[in-house]
Amino acid sequence: MDVSTSPEACCARDGGVQHQASGVAPGPHPLDQLSPSEVSRASACTRAHAAAAGVPGALRFNTIMLQEPPKRALLDYMNGRAPAPPRRALVWVLNPPHGTLFEGVVELPAGGGGPDRMLAWRALEGLQPTATPCDNVLAEQIILSDQRVMDLVRERYGITDPALIVFDPWTLHGTPAGFEGRRLMQGFLYVRESPTDNEYAHPLDLLPLVDLNLGKVVNIECYDKPARLPPTSVNYHVDHANATTGGGWRTDMRPINITQPEGPSFSIDGSLVRWQKWRLRVGFNAREGLVLHEVGWEEGGRVRPILHRASLVEMAVPYGDPNEPYIRKCAFDVGDYGMGFTANSLELGCDCVGHIKYFDGVVNNAKGEPLTIRNAVCLHEEDAGMLWKHTDTRLNHVEVRRNRRLVVSMVSTFANYDYAMYWNFYLDGTLSLEMKLTGILSTTYRPLEEAPGNVPFGIDVAPGVVATNHQHLFCVRLDPAVDCHEGGRDLVVTEINADRVPLGPANPHGNAFKVSETPLLSVHAAMREADPARTRSWKVKNPSVINPITGQPVGFKLLPTHSAPMLAQPESLVGKRAFFATKHLFVTPYEDGQLYPAGDHVVQSEDCLGLRLWTADDKPLRGADPVIWHSFGITHLPRLEDFPIMPVEVVGFTLKPWGFFKWNPTLDVPPTRNAASREEAGAARARAEAAPRPRL
Repeated sequence: MDVSTSPEACCARDGGVQHQASGVAPGPHPLDQLSPSEVSRASACTRAHAAAAGVPGALRFNTIMLQEPPKRALLDYMNGRAPAPPRRALVWVLNPPHGTLFEGVVELPAGGGGPDRMLAWRALEGLQPTATPCDNVLAEQIILSDQRVMDLVRERYGITDPALIVFDPWTLHGTPAGFEGRRLMQGFLYVRESPTDNEYAHPLDLLPLVDLNLGKVVNIECYDKPARLPPTSVNYHVDHANATTGGGWRTDMRPINITQPEGPSFSIDGSLVRWQKWRLRVGFNAREGLVLHEVGWEEGGRVRPILHRASLVEMAVPYGDPNEPYIRKCAFDVGDYGMGFTANSLELGCDCVGHIKYFDGVVNNAKGEPLTIRNAVCLHEEDAGMLWKHTDTRLNHVEVRRNRRLVVSMVSTFANYDYAMYWNFYLDGTLSLEMKLTGILSTTYRPLEEAPGNVPFGIDVAPGVVATNHQHLFCVRLDPAVDCHEGGRDLVVTEINADRVPLGPANPHGNAFKVSETPLLSVHAAMREADPARTRSWKVKNPSVINPITGQPVGFKLLPTHSAPMLAQPESLVGKRAFFATKHLFVTPYEDGQLYPAGDHVVQSEDCLGLRLWTADDKPLRGADPVIWHSFGITHLPRLEDFPIMPVEVVGFTLKPWGFFKWNPTLDVPPTRNAASREEAGAARARAEAAPRPRL
């Protein structure tokens, strides 16, 4: 079957992760994600407009998501000066086999305020949109139904059952000569010995190239000589894990239960979350997944803004093997596949424990139908250890308070890797982002006759199986609003460094160090790298609001973690495309529509279509409503203990109030004693027996 004859082919996901849905919640907030009904309306309007415009071919919908209102219109609404901005859907759609990408903006009047209408429509020549789950399924169907691929698998490995072949879809990082202008996917192939076997222990040396618009395999790369299948099974699946470990399950793990007998401390009103003094709005879209809006702190009967918007806007995962065909192995997961499209349906008691509030996510399939991802975002609170403590030895008096945090999280799966995103909000006004990396190493084949250990760009994780060195480079976009109710034009971003004071009259004993603060007043001056040797951090402060104790502007400080920027050469393809990962900090003047640092459409791009363009001119930042782009990540040098399943690696950053409050804001946290806590019985008896007995 030529799959190209079915351009409307769409995906289904196992385990109830996605299902078709209908209905619309009354009175959505302007920042609420599109409802299932709005997705259907947007696709219907797009079909009608495309037909009237004479667009050839059948439509294949790529992305339908909320087009957020312009910031000024949103601020006018929030401050009561204007009605709610109109609801609008951003639509990206293709027309295979022609393969033109169209962008539409559909207005969706609420409450019968008029017909849905197409406000803008344009063809985007030479650009390729996100590879959606439907695209990945289509590519797999094409490859597994290709006779040449199946013949090669049979001839080289003796495998005749196509059900055992597993295809990992990857977008192309660099288009091979002769294939320019096509919508392509490359397929790394693996084989399973059984339906639940770990395929990454059995990589094949075949790399098919698929043209999605034509619906066929257009090229196959492989070694010249026949190959042998890597023979060792290394499994993590519940059906096989004991065979891998050579033993049974651990028997000494007793339950740890998290209970909140009086319920949680948060409250929910639609997408608005109230917890302690924090206020925030939870958003979701197909591209970024979880988005935070209107983050603020309630104090004295008013909400003090902190962040207007915050989200993970791009990733780059470049692999370090310079040999063909692996030079094309690099994922821009947010832009290539979409954090929202690939969001997991989280399970109570497994992904999330405690008293949970879930938010569903709404995306679309290739037919333009809405799909609801059940439990896409998890909200819960948890104990976070000690908040503060002091023992006054003179009075023999102890004061201690427990900390807790509100956690807003989601998990997305991109073929082999799983990325878990955790935004943490603490009682003292601190917030942080933790990215937890887990899943499975993406493995490649090498001939079994080669001696183990000589792998210059990775390691052996099994005979004939290599895991390549790579990086995970994340970029978040922070639109700060520190005590700003009218946008952030007064905000100033500064850099903080701590340095030794030279020996001399000012430092005769050599113990002094000083802290310097430098305003970053232009776009080029704000291209910065972290420097742990100087305790480097960056502060966002509001000169219009002065702290009465310090006499200095109120602010929040961005505390980076130690992470290397991109290690690939700046002249390399990934160096060009992932310009955002060449520095840890960029600051740009706010512009509506500037959301994605590698560009709106990064699939098969040859250069940065976002941040590099926005920073080409050295624009002034004073009075410019600054937007912060912070990149961070890890250089992943795989280890054997990362296989067959990888324990989480954690990376992220912290935003900490810095002169934002008058003294410690947690002085009103009451002392508590957890009545459910118990001392281990044997230790309690031993302590009682060892206690000195009073003399008679």
